[in-house]
Amino acid sequence: MATIPTQPFAGQKPGTSGLRKKTREFMQPGYLENFIQSVFDAVDLDGQTLVVGGDGRYFNREAIQTILRLAAGNRVGRVLVAKDGILSTPAVSCVIREHGAAGGLVLSASHNPGGPDADFGIKYNASNGGPAPEEITERIYRRTLEIDEYRMVDGYVDLERLGSTRMGKTDVEVIDPLADYVALMEKIFDFDRLRDFLRGDFRMRFDGMNGVTGPFAREIFENLLGAPEGSVIRATPLEDFGGEHPDPNLTYAADLVAELAGAHGPDFGAACDGDGDRNLILGRGSFVSPGDSLAIIADMAPKCIPAYRNGLAGIARSMPTSMAADRVAASLGIPCFETPTGWKFFGSLLDAGRITICGEESFGTGSNHVREKDGLWAVLAWLSILAHTGQSVSDVMQDHWRRFGRSYYQRHDYENISSSAADAMMSSLRGRLGALVGMEMAGSRIRVADDFSYTDPVNGSVTKNQGTRLLLEDGSRAVIRLSGTGTEGATLRLYFEAYSKDEIAQNPSERICPLADAVGALLELNARVGRAAPDVVT
Repeated sequence: MATIPTQPFAGQKPGTSGLRKKTREFMQPGYLENFIQSVFDAVDLDGQTLVVGGDGRYFNREAIQTILRLAAGNRVGRVLVAKDGILSTPAVSCVIREHGAAGGLVLSASHNPGGPDADFGIKYNASNGGPAPEEITERIYRRTLEIDEYRMVDGYVDLERLGSTRMGKTDVEVIDPLADYVALMEKIFDFDRLRDFLRGDFRMRFDGMNGVTGPFAREIFENLLGAPEGSVIRATPLEDFGGEHPDPNLTYAADLVAELAGAHGPDFGAACDGDGDRNLILGRGSFVSPGDSLAIIADMAPKCIPAYRNGLAGIARSMPTSMAADRVAASLGIPCFETPTGWKFFGSLLDAGRITICGEESFGTGSNHVREKDGLWAVLAWLSILAHTGQSVSDVMQDHWRRFGRSYYQRHDYENISSSAADAMMSSLRGRLGALVGMEMAGSRIRVADDFSYTDPVNGSVTKNQGTRLLLEDGSRAVIRLSGTGTEGATLRLYFEAYSKDEIAQNPSERICPLADAVGALLELNARVGRAAPDVVT
């Protein structure tokens, strides 16, 4: 074992999604070593089991070899590392829980681009399989500020071969990345029924977006469920995601959207992001918003998915997500929790048995089976709904809206804007919140203008300043927040929602436009950040 002197690097503070930086920053000598050693110093893994895997982006393999040497240098008892280093984020959570691991390291920048000049990230997941709570990430960050050495054992592990290797006193086991996750999906869903459904006239298309879910999807949909070969496209993980943006939304999955828009296109389309935790759901000529997807899955799961036939304990949604799930929860007589953005807030409720299904507007949906959002789980849930109802995606949505009403919803993303300009704009808005109440906006009046705060009902922790809310008297909402998932500049996200019980066939853009224009004028968007229109609308 070698003990190597080092000095701290600035800015190694993990966010909601871990530490995300440009790839070349991670590739600096000592940078990765400092952060991983800080994790080992902050979390006692001596003699424990650690899971390691990533989405296959550029620098994934090299980073894993470094992590294995550091794990051995810090006397980790056992490391379960995925073959080829490929393991989706929900699969990491699954393996942690299945093998009773003390935690795991997820190497991913999620839906962000990959490559030497793009993004890289590392997140520590705790023993429940979910993102580490703030108490742990704060300990990691404090250690990065004072670290003066890291400890390593020399060695190399062949990630292309299954089996065990001894590195120092640490057992390193290269595992099949698909095995535990696929077995869990077989326990949750009725694979026999899905097999009959997919071998009929029904046609689906799944886009792996050159990310980690390609091999998982090919194994589940084509090999196990019998969908025709070619139903899964872009199924090989690539270091740069084929030069594409691996974010499953209407902009970056445009080819899939176009294919489903045609009269002779597949009946169903879906995509997942680079690390497999986000999902896009499409029908022929129709798009399922994440808020509607969460609500429909929650409503239908007890009827058609074996794992949920005993009912749901509750539902949770992030604050910016549409309120469609609230109406489902009310109809089922179960609670619906509104949390800040970040899966760790759902994890607290899941661990306490307070909820069963949860979701975020950023194309993330999941349940109590793991402690991460899970893109393939959501796709299997939708296939189960379609097999149960015999309806199209569009018909399922129409039936849902007729029963519950419709939340017209859009998210407008302004990407890579000046951080200082964005901060100044948000500061100005917060300073005016009290004066906004009662102001006319988009044909209604502002009833509430505040910064969202959340008190965890399980542990009592308080989280403040999670997004500015404008709640109107007619039930419309606007939410303004800066995203923490990027690595360059700032991403401003504006969320708009308008509810109707009777008018369910309007064009969403037309319904949302007056509210969006009013909020844009209130923020002085063009003058402050130099953007007349958003980069992405979903």
